[in-house]
Amino acid sequence: MNNKKSTSEFQRASESIPGGVNSPVRAFKSINGKPIFIDKAKGSKITDIDGNEYIDFVSSWGPMILGHAHESVINAIKETAEKGTSFGAPTMLESEMAELII
Repeated sequence: MNNKKSTSEFQRASESIPGGVNSPVRAFKSINGKPIFIDKAKGSKITDIDGNEYIDFVSSWGPMILGHAHESVINAIKETAEKGTSFGAPTMLESEMAELII
């Protein structure tokens, strides 16, 4: 398996990010490996920057129950982001989300 780009990116990241990754789990140290750097994901498949494709059995540790880049999720994000991304004031959507949670 070709991991040249991921190896290079890990070296680069190690110069500015402690441990070269944003979480110790992603460092692969417990299995004597090097982390892969992800380029994209769709559904249950993840592709690294070297073009290797993987099945995502982890599902981002749980929150990706619809898979990566699910069309309805992407559309909802776009629709909401087009209205603005941060207001520093309450919104109706906050109330709606809170009601769904409780």
